[in-house]
Formats: sequence, structure tokens, C-alpha cells
Amino acid sequence: MTGEKKQGINGMDLQTRMEKYNELGKPGPHHELLARMAGTWSTRTLSWMEPGGPTMESTGVSEQKMILDGRFLQQDFSGEMMGDKFIGIGVTGFDNHTRKFVSTWMDSMSTAIMYFEGEADAGGKTITQTSEFDDPFRGPMKWRSVTRIVDDHTHLFEMFGTDKSGKEERMMEITYTRKP
Repeated sequence: MTGEKKQGINGMDLQTRMEKYNELGKPGPHHELLARMAGTWSTRTLSWMEPGGPTMESTGVSEQKMILDGRFLQQDFSGEMMGDKFIGIGVTGFDNHTRKFVSTWMDSMSTAIMYFEGEADAGGKTITQTSEFDDPFRGPMKWRSVTRIVDDHTHLFEMFGTDKSGKEERMMEITYTRKP
């Protein structure tokens, strides 16, 4: 048996599988898109807790950096929400296997981890992702986030929610402005 390749999963030997994993693990153009968002950002957040309710405004700072050799963008956010301190951590990447952008979000208002996935438009300036979340007050909801890269110094994040009524509502808008 010397010199023969041992067949494994789906008839693929270990060396061939490892080569495929290595290829899928290489950062590419989608990761370069995320890298454009690395840096320190001032934020202005508008949020709405209920349809037709008052607009709440707050400010914050977002530190964003590429991690794991350019594979993921990590966001560390600090600011305020409804007069209280608010901190959050997000990680966004592009899965070369599924061909989708994937994100997680955790913050100081919850013990849940939200998971989003979606795609970018053909021009690579807008990333749209979706998630499902069981809201403690409104029940199961579908969430849609849209990140628009306006230019290298500005991007806009919007969050929309759809509850069991089926009507989508804008919940939040964050304008990110790069700090010098």
C-alpha cells in the first residue's frame, strides 16, 4: 500500500481535502471590502422603539479592526442607548464556502447572540443580511440589516424588523464617520 492515497470522505484523500480547506481559507476581494471599514469611527444613532414613536438620538465610537490575518472585521462599539451606557461587539466575515457575508452581534442590552447572513450588491457597496430573533416583547421577529459604504470615510447601517404582523419597520440607523 506504499504510495497509494487512502480514500476518505466523498472519495477525496486527506491531502486533497486539506488543499481545498486552504483555498477556502484565503482572504479575497470580499475581505478587502470589509477591511475598508477598519479604523476608528464616530457614530450618530437614530432609533425607534415602536412605529410612530419618538426618534431617539445618541452618539458613540466604533473601533473596527481586521482579525485572523484579514479574515474577519471585529467591531467594538461604545456609546449610550436611552441614557444608559451601551457596549457591543460584532464580527463580520465572508464565508468563501457559502459565498455569503456572515455576522454576529452581542451587546450590553441582551444575553443573546444575533447571527446574520447575506450578500453584497454587484457593486460591492451595500451588504444586506437577515436574522431571526425572539424579541422578549414582540415575539419572533425577522431582522434585516443594510450596510451602505458611502465612501472611505462614511458608511450607513440600517436595521429593520418584521414581527408577526408582517409589516417591516425601520428600527435603527447609524451613521459612521471616520475619525482622522
